[in-house]
Amino acid sequence: MSSRSSSMVRHSIKMMAGTFVSRILGLLREVLIASLFGATGKLDAFLVAYTLANLTRRLLAEGALSAAFVPVFSQLLKKEGKGRAFSLASQILTVLLVVTIPLIILGAILAPKLVSILAPGFGSFYSELASQLTVLMLPFLLFISVAALAMGILNSLGCFFVPAVAPALSNVVFIVLVVILAPKMEIYSLAWAVLAGGFAQCALQWFWIRRWNFTLLPAVPDRKDESLKKTLRLFLPYAAGLSITQLIPVFSRILGSFLQEGSISVLNYADRVLQLPLGLFIIAISQAVLPLFAHLAMEDEDSFRKGLEEALQFALFIVAPVVVGMVLLSEEIVHFLFFRGAFGTWAWKGTSWALLLFVLGLPGTSCLTVLLRAFYAKGCSREPVIISVFSVVLYVAFGFLLMKPYSYGGLAAASSISFTLTAVLGGALLAKRGIKVNPFNVSWLAKISPGLVLMGATVYFLKVLWVYPLNGSLLGKGLWMVAATASGALSYGVVTWIARCREWEWILGALGKTSKNKGE
Repeated sequence: MSSRSSSMVRHSIKMMAGTFVSRILGLLREVLIASLFGATGKLDAFLVAYTLANLTRRLLAEGALSAAFVPVFSQLLKKEGKGRAFSLASQILTVLLVVTIPLIILGAILAPKLVSILAPGFGSFYSELASQLTVLMLPFLLFISVAALAMGILNSLGCFFVPAVAPALSNVVFIVLVVILAPKMEIYSLAWAVLAGGFAQCALQWFWIRRWNFTLLPAVPDRKDESLKKTLRLFLPYAAGLSITQLIPVFSRILGSFLQEGSISVLNYADRVLQLPLGLFIIAISQAVLPLFAHLAMEDEDSFRKGLEEALQFALFIVAPVVVGMVLLSEEIVHFLFFRGAFGTWAWKGTSWALLLFVLGLPGTSCLTVLLRAFYAKGCSREPVIISVFSVVLYVAFGFLLMKPYSYGGLAAASSISFTLTAVLGGALLAKRGIKVNPFNVSWLAKISPGLVLMGATVYFLKVLWVYPLNGSLLGKGLWMVAATASGALSYGVVTWIARCREWEWILGALGKTSKNKGE
């Protein structure tokens, strides 16, 4: 068993544990929103306004800042010690503040223009509403930028749980404020809740860093600091590349604004359900492997290639059964989560269809996310930009092609097609650099395929023999969902265990070490 693979899995498990709490609370947040606002034009306006804030969150917290900062910070920790590394962090904080504060002011001035670009199909009422909500939520950019930097510091110090659980605190704050404010403030309550949640996420991580006798405060950047220069050199192309990729949600809003009212909301609900496996598994794994890749990049190419291949296989080992289960249970999942209050039959059927199509892209998304981390660890800035441009071009092309005949379903399908084909390109570009990986070797596929087949058959026959109680109680529906997911997961787990999939060795090894190091 690879000790590094076990270490990767151990850190991934810590991330998953924290992320699980956050994503469950995130789903509860969406359940609350669905019951209050359904799939309506007002919620469409909020989602368009939230696009800029969410784009920043994904770009920084799940992308360019951590990809550029973590490798440099990790190397400083290893070679020059904490003092030098913390000095870099303080300088980066100053750069973030200098960039973010003017952006907030500029965004407030240009809010109507931004909305007209993001939702050209909106009428005057919803455009004005979206503009007001955009201005309200702009300070979120500052909070999430500092939170992203704090997350990078904590991950590099070996602390993965707190950064993963910080969004959970954000969701708790969001839910409480919406419950209190919604009766009087209606849709505006969502904007205020976003702000308060972002501040809470930032504050928790900022205070946690002080456990290492360091207070994250701004420091005057040293122009002669090579580590600062390197971080900024890495950040700019990574930000360009990742911001291009994040244009996909932007184009989704643009194209969705021309479809029937509620289409943007339906796509958002489906995406929020997808965020549970996406954040719980894919992003958690990719965040955990980044420091590992940074260390492997300083060693020989064969170690790096092997570590990358194992990371890809572990991601697919976890994601593949999720895809099978969610394809078979998409309608039941959406009905159980959202079908109440203002969320009616049209929203249920539409969200279920969009979810099924989104889920088909999970394997490609998981591979692409890990491959991008490999490029970042190697200091490659050109390839991520190429990959990102390719991804957006594919999405726009397939989106235009499919939205007319299939409405919002076409946009969901375009996303899955785009990420899958882009993952293939990512592997090809990595091979051009002499790092050829083949996670889909015959022996590995032969071990997991029977488990997937049995899992699919188990869930299918359970649906036939025990029909989902559409008109039953919430408890009855919940028990059905537990039975369906548990039976599917158990069948997959047993078969892959019997097949001696090495991923189980990594998981058990990681759990053993985690139990011995609970204080880490």
